[in-house]
Amino acid sequence: MDKLALRGLRARGHHGVLEREREEGQIFVVDVELGLDTRPAAGGDDLTKTVHYGVLAEEIAGIVEGEPVELIETLAQRIADACLSQQRVQEAEVTVHKPDAPITVPFDDVTITIKRSRA
Repeated sequence: MDKLALRGLRARGHHGVLEREREEGQIFVVDVELGLDTRPAAGGDDLTKTVHYGVLAEEIAGIVEGEPVELIETLAQRIADACLSQQRVQEAEVTVHKPDAPITVPFDDVTITIKRSRA
């Protein structure tokens, strides 16, 4: 299976358990890696036989910017569902980064990574 990846997609969302997170919002960073067969697209140099990553990036940003959820696990699942709605995608690995999580000790990042497939 071939891999197509989007890394470091940034969007502002209002996700979190704390009221402050929901009111003020924060930047979330998303990485996705999609498993698909790119041979049909490459063989005919045909965009319709692969994933249009620009369109997918806008859809992912819309999910992050959209309806708030409490957990980044839920956000990651919504993004994975959107990736798998693409006809050619057989599996999706999604990492959601929450670099500004409300933690009281020094840290670099908080992430959740999920992997989902059609099978």
